[in-house]
Amino acid sequence: MSAKVSTKNHKICLIGCSGRMGQEIQRLAQSMGLGKIICGVDTNSHQASLPVKNTIDQINAQDIDVVIDFSSPELFGKVVQWCAKHKKPLVSGTTGIQENHKKMLAAAAQSVGIAWAPNMSLGIATLRKALAVFSQIKEFDFQIEEFHHNKKKDNPSGTALLLQNSLQEAVGRGLPAPIGIRGGGIFGTHKVWAMSDEEVLMFEHQALNRGVFAKGALIVAQQIVAKGPGSYGIDDFI
Repeated sequence: MSAKVSTKNHKICLIGCSGRMGQEIQRLAQSMGLGKIICGVDTNSHQASLPVKNTIDQINAQDIDVVIDFSSPELFGKVVQWCAKHKKPLVSGTTGIQENHKKMLAAAAQSVGIAWAPNMSLGIATLRKALAVFSQIKEFDFQIEEFHHNKKKDNPSGTALLLQNSLQEAVGRGLPAPIGIRGGGIFGTHKVWAMSDEEVLMFEHQALNRGVFAKGALIVAQQIVAKGPGSYGIDDFI
């Protein structure tokens, strides 16, 4: 992600700090100077290298500037409510959330900055914009295909659904559900197929490591602190 990053070293509370993404965020925050993670929330604290609480309610809001969340749908609601209550900006890449969670995000954005996205990479943000060109061949058949590691729980992924919405807006109709494949250690590959009787066009995005998502979340966290209340997308920080 190419963006202007705040020079202030904002203090971060990291939700899901012991998970794969949480550990990658900690590594990059330290190596790139993208904020200072001072505490975490996770039920699995033995893998963490920072002070960890079991719930976000145990965090002292005065100690932090912003919350980064890569947890689970089960914890997500409490995180959103806590951020709204204490007026702490939230950057979240948690996937698998439901409609009630989205309503909570909209309500929280009335009082604090909220940036939720199932994918924090610049490449996916660019791909979403590129899908608008399919309005010129809307009579084609379309299919989204996505691949992830075998530990990923939501299927289709949040990114696939995000691309699906953008594609359906471009072609002006409903489309077949994304095809989700799970296997091995694939970080994330998304393909958008456009097919006619005479030709086939395919856009593809590959995440080569988790660093692209961690870096994006940290950059957004550094910038959202200076923004007012509202619901923000990745495009707002590029």
